[in-house]
Amino acid sequence: MRILQFRHKSLEQVSLRDLVLALVPLVLIATTAFWLAYQFVKPAPPDRLVMTTGQEGGSYERFGKRYREILARNQIDLELRVSSGSVENLHRLADTPSGIEAAFVQSGTGNAADFPGLVSLGNLYHEPLWVFYRGNAAIGRLSELKGKRLAIGAEGSGVRKLALQLLAANEAAGKPTVLLAPGISEAAAALRRGEIDAVFVIAGADSPVVQELLRAPGVRLMNLQRAPAYTRLFPFLSSVVLPQGAVDLVRNIPDQDVTLLAATAMLVVREELHPALQSLLIQAAIETHGYPGLFQRPGEFPVAAASDFPLSDEARRYYRSGPQFFQRYLPFWVAAFVARMIVLLIPLIVILVPLLRILPFIYSWQVKRRIYRWYGELKQLERDLEHDRGRAETAGRLQRLEQIEQRIGRLKVPLAFSEEFYNLRQHAEFVRGLITRPRHGNEVAR
Repeated sequence: MRILQFRHKSLEQVSLRDLVLALVPLVLIATTAFWLAYQFVKPAPPDRLVMTTGQEGGSYERFGKRYREILARNQIDLELRVSSGSVENLHRLADTPSGIEAAFVQSGTGNAADFPGLVSLGNLYHEPLWVFYRGNAAIGRLSELKGKRLAIGAEGSGVRKLALQLLAANEAAGKPTVLLAPGISEAAAALRRGEIDAVFVIAGADSPVVQELLRAPGVRLMNLQRAPAYTRLFPFLSSVVLPQGAVDLVRNIPDQDVTLLAATAMLVVREELHPALQSLLIQAAIETHGYPGLFQRPGEFPVAAASDFPLSDEARRYYRSGPQFFQRYLPFWVAAFVARMIVLLIPLIVILVPLLRILPFIYSWQVKRRIYRWYGELKQLERDLEHDRGRAETAGRLQRLEQIEQRIGRLKVPLAFSEEFYNLRQHAEFVRGLITRPRHGNEVAR
């Protein structure tokens, strides 16, 4: 048997070429899976958020500053923009070029049908409607304000829209009633001076203007009669009671229980606002509005209650389950990164684990394929012997076999496949013996 000379480098531990070829389909599949998963991953949350609040010095602006402090702890810059109130806030939110992404909104000033694309992050607190008036006689019905000079809030404010609705229901919105639109501070000063007869204010009990008017001489707070009827006619309103002495026990302010109507403050955002920022805003709302007050119990707000706008998907998930798992234990930006990576990695792991298990089989097939292709060449030489064993043909077949053996000698085969490699060499020698063996009769060695 002829011994072929092979170079030392023909036997290697691993064939890098075959390994790369085996990995190519896996890389293509993994890349496709990564791309598909990426379509469902939101980009990283921005580090800046723009929010419209309300009039300077009002509750909305005060709460907005508190939100800004809370978000700053997570390296989020909350830019606040003052406005005339809820109506203007909704129009700003609906106007995409305005850049406004979140706003405080008073219930009853708009709804999803009028402002599509806006969603709620929850109800925040009761917003009582305070109707202060001058006079010695007690007034309990809004219809008694007909023909008087009334400050009902600036254009674009929620209090103005609510006041017009309530006055119109009592046929007191038209002439001879005089409707004025000064700012809240100017209206309070004008009422104290007697320049107007009544002022409508929507604010918390701790508002400086409310505290001032509750103590102002000659100014009275309307104890609203028929409050349950208003809550039926205007479902976005509720009835609340300011208990006697709740403002000042020493001076007994108010001197009796006072029934008020109250709207609800809502946190409204654009639907496409990043879920991570929505979650942060809800956390800020819980920290800011979760305390007890004159009109709410501890933990009553914020709440995922029915409102003018549907709850966002993130708000619904948050009120049901709380912060996402990683946000409970990791800093905001780390948690956001980990959450995004998990969405990408889970499908990759699901796909790559079985693929990596079949990688050895692909690699083995890739190496053996290069060996087995020469078996086809050798087999063809055997078939040729069946047809003709002439001397000229024998010389040509030996030359052809020599070329095959030379190419086999240049094969680089990993050590793990040495058995297949040496079997191939033995087969080559076997075919050489068939070519050179004398023919006996018609029998051809196979």
